Amino acid sequence: MQKLNVELKRLYLAAADGGTRSIALVFKKMPGDGDAGHWDRLCSLANTLQSELGLPAPAVSISGADSYALWLSLAQPVSQAQAQAFVELLSHAYCPELSAAPSAIGLPPYLNQGSGKWAAFIHPGMGASFAGDEGLEIQPPEAGQVALLEGLESIPPAQFMQALDQLRLVAGATAPQAAAPVPAAAEGLLLKDATLEDIVKHLHAMNIEPTFRFLK
Repeated sequence: MQKLNVELKRLYLAAADGGTRSIALVFKKMPGDGDAGHWDRLCSLANTLQSELGLPAPAVSISGADSYALWLSLAQPVSQAQAQAFVELLSHAYCPELSAAPSAIGLPPYLNQGSGKWAAFIHPGMGASFAGDEGLEIQPPEAGQVALLEGLESIPPAQFMQALDQLRLVAGATAPQAAAPVPAAAEGLLLKDATLEDIVKHLHAMNIEPTFRFLK
């Protein structure tokens, strides 16, 4: 677990002096969502974070139970009040269904005691395949989790404050609305589902032999 712990510490864990370096945006199924409405909202907001606010690509996870999450990494800790303000403004401007406060959820991977399934970081292109069953039956391989995290970047302090200021302007000028779709082919965005061949090639390039669950 050493390599995985290094990546989790690099991206999300703050020092003992307080504050937070991670903001988790949780997406649960809402009435009328159908099979994958919560996944569609995640993709839309992930695209907005990158195309509208200029932030690095977030990590994507499943909860082991009934939800997805986007994980934002901060280069320097911010106060809980700042993190909460960011989520509230993001919700008001782009995604009213989003939780009004940073969710105190566990950092993947971990075994969800309620469902008996594993929470884990996932490849964004496979997200839709988990809709309705957002958990793994077995513990995810460490190498796969590391591969999903090692290319991610943290948000520098100035960039976070700039995004916060921009959200204040957007929230003040518009009513809550869904983010406009971004072209699926845009580099780094999450709207396009990857094919199985795409994912296998990506993992092979990292010298990882993938294993997949099969749905009955």
